[in-house]
Amino acid sequence: MFHVYKYRLICILRDKQTVFWTLIFPIVLSVLFNFAFSNLSVAEDFERIKVGIVDNEELKANPAFVELVDAVPDFLDASYTTEADANKLLEEGNIKGYIHFDDGMNFIVKESGIYQTIVKGFLDDFTQTTSTITTIISENPNAIQEGLIESVSEREDYLETIPASKSEPNTVVNYFYALIAMACLYGSFSGLKEVTALQGNLSNQGARMNMTPMHKAKMIIASMGAAITFQLVVISAFILFLMFVLKIDFGDQIGYIALTSVVSSITGITFGTFVSSTNRKSEGVKVGILIGTSMLMTFLSGMMYDKMKYIVNSKAPIIGYLNPANLITDSFYALYYYDTHSRFFLNIGLLCGYSILFGVITYLSLRRQKYASI
Repeated sequence: MFHVYKYRLICILRDKQTVFWTLIFPIVLSVLFNFAFSNLSVAEDFERIKVGIVDNEELKANPAFVELVDAVPDFLDASYTTEADANKLLEEGNIKGYIHFDDGMNFIVKESGIYQTIVKGFLDDFTQTTSTITTIISENPNAIQEGLIESVSEREDYLETIPASKSEPNTVVNYFYALIAMACLYGSFSGLKEVTALQGNLSNQGARMNMTPMHKAKMIIASMGAAITFQLVVISAFILFLMFVLKIDFGDQIGYIALTSVVSSITGITFGTFVSSTNRKSEGVKVGILIGTSMLMTFLSGMMYDKMKYIVNSKAPIIGYLNPANLITDSFYALYYYDTHSRFFLNIGLLCGYSILFGVITYLSLRRQKYASI
């Protein structure tokens, strides 16, 4: 059995096409991803909101508002101007809106958006606070001497922010985790090759192996062992490249990362053997099926569009549990983000279940195959 394992491993290493798709292609794709997403987090940083403020007599009658704007330079990028110039800046898109004191405070915008909503909330808070102070002073003129301004200025937050993890949420890493899932599923090509090598009607190796006295179960175990060994080396090299060359964060749980790599690789291999053993079409058709299903599964796990993963999980969560690529991606993200392992072990358990299911179906399919002549 060891000789079968040894020679099948040599055959896989000599297959340039398999080496390219399982190792070289994911590395090239990861480098392109890194170029595309390297500045994505920077682009999402908060920028000061550009607003205009019409400088008129009514504004000068509200010095408290001017002092407030000057007190938040990291929030508002304010430009004091005339109403005509403010309208021009707004039309040209140089400001998000402008504030005009004309029989009260007004905020004029060209279109709605997140920045406009933030500024409106800021202005509403100022209006409410000013109205409250005015009402209290009208009822109690001595309120200012009693510390009204100080008490209003001291805002107490009764809500406490408790992070779900020590790691910050990061949508970029999901792309790379989905890329690892794709690389694991591409191990199905090795599984397909190994099954082909065991089928006497599809390859010369299969014809010779079916003439040997070795039990078919031993041949399957040796062939699968060679494919899994190769895939583990490939995935390990790929993850090390991501960690130490591209600096992708996987967290510090190395043992669980290794476990995920092993289980995911076995799932990819057995998926390939399952498709190959249950399909009587040519090898080219089988390869097309594996590529198509792998691309569909990685798309649903968020490799091409990061929000797709969340759409699937919210609209049709059963698809996420049936999708090995999603389970692999989610396993790595669970290790990166969550402090507990319940979600991680659920994903690993499902992947192990799929591996066993694919493996059993492969064995039953190959065991029944007999040849009248070779």
